Amino acid sequence: METEAIAKPTEWPVDPQIDVKISKHRIWVDGCFDFAHHGHAGAMLQARRLGRELLVGIHSDEDIMDNKGPTVMTLKERVAAVDACRWSTKSVPYAPYVTSLLWISHYGCQYVVHGDDITSDSSGEDCYRYVKAAGRFWVVKRTPGISTTDLVGRMLLCTKNHFIRSLLKTLAGEEGSESPEERKRLGGEMTRRIRDYATDETGLQPGPQVLSWAGSKAAMEDHTSEETGTYHIMANGKAPRQGQRIVYVDGGFDLFSSGHIEFLRQVVMAEEAIGRQNGWYKDSNKEYGAAYIVVGVHDDEVINHWKGVNYPIMNIFERGLCVLQCRYVNSVIFSAPFTPSKAYLTNIPYGIPDAVYHGPTSFMPLTYDPYTAAKALGIYHEIGNHDFQNVNAGEIVQRILKSREMYEDRQKAKGEKEATEEAVQRREAMEQEATRLKRDRAGNW
Repeated sequence: METEAIAKPTEWPVDPQIDVKISKHRIWVDGCFDFAHHGHAGAMLQARRLGRELLVGIHSDEDIMDNKGPTVMTLKERVAAVDACRWSTKSVPYAPYVTSLLWISHYGCQYVVHGDDITSDSSGEDCYRYVKAAGRFWVVKRTPGISTTDLVGRMLLCTKNHFIRSLLKTLAGEEGSESPEERKRLGGEMTRRIRDYATDETGLQPGPQVLSWAGSKAAMEDHTSEETGTYHIMANGKAPRQGQRIVYVDGGFDLFSSGHIEFLRQVVMAEEAIGRQNGWYKDSNKEYGAAYIVVGVHDDEVINHWKGVNYPIMNIFERGLCVLQCRYVNSVIFSAPFTPSKAYLTNIPYGIPDAVYHGPTSFMPLTYDPYTAAKALGIYHEIGNHDFQNVNAGEIVQRILKSREMYEDRQKAKGEKEATEEAVQRREAMEQEATRLKRDRAGNW
């Protein structure tokens, strides 16, 4: 019998405080959701397709520490990531680590969905034992090839074997270290995943459009080449609607987290304010926002050219999926150039953007201003300071390094290769060298 304490009325972490009628169309998932990687989004997508509403329980930092080990992201940061997922209806922080029938019933959920991996509490018992016994548990396929443990390992061991040189060639099965047959299979799976993630909030209908841009190495890495490039359609989603402003943003979006999410949310809010000023919502029947947000995602080699070490920690496929699942995004352009030149901006398939936005800080050590063309066109805007502005890939790596012994213990518990002291010292030295280069570049600009 279930014995954990139940919250009293007015003590539930989010409303409603009164029990909701249980519905088979209301689904519950829960977890740590540490790092907003595409495996988490994949689980939420599969769960959302099984119902009409998806409630997402998020464990507290303390519960995770007691049962699994330290989190990298705070509860506030993890809630922001879940809230931003297109397929999440409501997030429920402080959900118990061992899934509770009392909790899911209070929020009106008939079923709990989880991946086909085993999750245990600190005593080694199944976290889903109560809902399984009640016949209220459904299993979905776990997303292969990505986990928080894997990402922490990349940071501690400074590996680069996750990099993708050409996404289009990888999707076509023409690039990779595997056999030709295995490359074809993996490429097909990756292509299907992109199309799955390019769905609307139901997970069943077309959502964001997905494109890929191709140009010379010079055009992709810096500002020395003005090229229109060529576009390849990867997923046919919803095109801009009549009257919507076209808005372009770009970046690496590595270790996609609350800093990126809040920037994108602030862009949407800024455009909604412009829409209200322009009378956009005088028509109460409008079913779409005032702006169509297009996000350019840079290649792995482009980011590594500027940042060094083994950045990006996530490859372009992984980063692109993270951006694609975000509710504030309408279109993704893979392999976008680092500098949105005039030739690039004036040839985006949706037309010249009405606005180009950039965030309050830059993780990249630049020697020039990439947004000269946008400024010359009079369409450049900046998003000001916000609560998560310092949460980026570099900050997350530093959190790992500062508490590496705890994370190494967690890695070993997961059966992962231990990061040697030598490997960690190498990472720290590489980070210090990257910092020095950043200062040198800034001094020469």
